[in-house]
Amino acid sequence: MGNKTFTIIKPDAVRNGHSGKIIDHIIQGGFKINAMKMVQLTQDTAGGFYDIHRERPFFKDLVAFMTSGPCIPMILEKANAVEDFRKLIGATNPQEAAPGTIRNLYAKSIDANAIHGSDSDENAVREGSYFFSELEIF
Repeated sequence: MGNKTFTIIKPDAVRNGHSGKIIDHIIQGGFKINAMKMVQLTQDTAGGFYDIHRERPFFKDLVAFMTSGPCIPMILEKANAVEDFRKLIGATNPQEAAPGTIRNLYAKSIDANAIHGSDSDENAVREGSYFFSELEIF
């Protein structure tokens, strides 16, 4: 298991003023932030990032949502990073997220769920490299 993962604080959480609280939650969870920036995704960048979902019915809505405002991608470091971060953020559906998780605290719906977290070491590398250079990641 790797010691790096990738996350994005999504536009809904940025818009609702939860970015600082989410970042603090991440730090309090024992993660080191190796890289972070605020970006406004375009249709092309959001479409490229979520290309794996291009044929799914929710793709257009997902791209529209992710381009609706600024978001904050980050590279995080901690032993067992992917698995521990998935626990910290909670279930995709905030109604099913454990109490005290980021999605339980800050998400409004399954679509506007405040934060993305990589689901594997391989995806963490792929997703992180979409936003950061190798020098920024390591």
